[in-house]
Amino acid sequence: MRAALYESFGGPISIRTVPDPTPAPGGVVLHVAATGLCRSDWHGWMGHDSDIRLPHVPGHEIAGTVAALGAGVTRWQVGDRVTMPFVCGCGSCPQCASGNQQVCDSQFQPGFTHWGSFAEYVAIQRADTNLVALPDEIDDVTAASLGCRFATSFRAVVDQGRVSAGQWVAVHGCGGVGLSAIMIAAALGARVVAVDIADEKLALARDLGALATVNAGDSSDVAAEVIEITDGGAHISLDALGSPSTCFSSIAGLRKRGRHVQVGLLLAEQSRPAIPMDKVIANELEILGSHGMQAHRYEAMLAMIRAGTLRPQRLVGRTIALDQVPTELPAMGSFPGVGVTVIDIQH
Repeated sequence: MRAALYESFGGPISIRTVPDPTPAPGGVVLHVAATGLCRSDWHGWMGHDSDIRLPHVPGHEIAGTVAALGAGVTRWQVGDRVTMPFVCGCGSCPQCASGNQQVCDSQFQPGFTHWGSFAEYVAIQRADTNLVALPDEIDDVTAASLGCRFATSFRAVVDQGRVSAGQWVAVHGCGGVGLSAIMIAAALGARVVAVDIADEKLALARDLGALATVNAGDSSDVAAEVIEITDGGAHISLDALGSPSTCFSSIAGLRKRGRHVQVGLLLAEQSRPAIPMDKVIANELEILGSHGMQAHRYEAMLAMIRAGTLRPQRLVGRTIALDQVPTELPAMGSFPGVGVTVIDIQH
């Protein structure tokens, strides 16, 4: 099969012909139809993820069809259209037993712990626990855009943030995660403030439901602007980018007893950011992490998509071919473009 592969962190990426994968017991091989290009893939390529072993094929936002079954798979057949979370649970640890596969003690993460989906085929473990059936109404490119950013935002807004109608929600960073969070929060009836440094991203944020925007590049105090717009601070604030400044501003812009949800990755030298702990204590703020979404929670998200309440296809900025990965993946470090980029493997 053809796959995008790198042999050193930060080094050249090339399109190679490599052996086709075979399914492990309990697993499947998927014929990849489309796969998202995500900043998390860039972090992996840079060497920020200790799970990656070289040489490596990245890719973790997957839509495709079951091509081969391993022994013991009972829920799936060859030809089934599926997607999956980027964090796959083992199904047996205490976290999985409590329904929290997103923090499984023995995680399988294609594109990180194993070779991923920037390829024609990808092997997936624990298929009965982790695969999600795709409705006919959702095309492959849209489905691939769900796997990390949209699903992660859904859980961050709905389950972790517990957003409800009428609340003020601040979203710091209007990349794929942030724009997804804006759409989801607005669909729930929340009042959204979008924060970014790019006017074109802020314009799209308004189009997706944000009532107000703040250009952080032009602001001397983002948190103060959010507090003024929301008349006291956001009820829920998400750092959808992952940087020391966005993390700080997200927490500092909360009203009393507000909730901060950290979604964007803070890795390498940024992994220990300063936070306003004095305000956390005095105002009884909550600080929550959010890491993906369990397969069993996909149905709630897919139901809103089928109903037209959520339209993730609006977030797809462009599609590219697999041959473009060697240049497009390194460019993710500079946050290029607006919206989500998806690799259309079949075209």
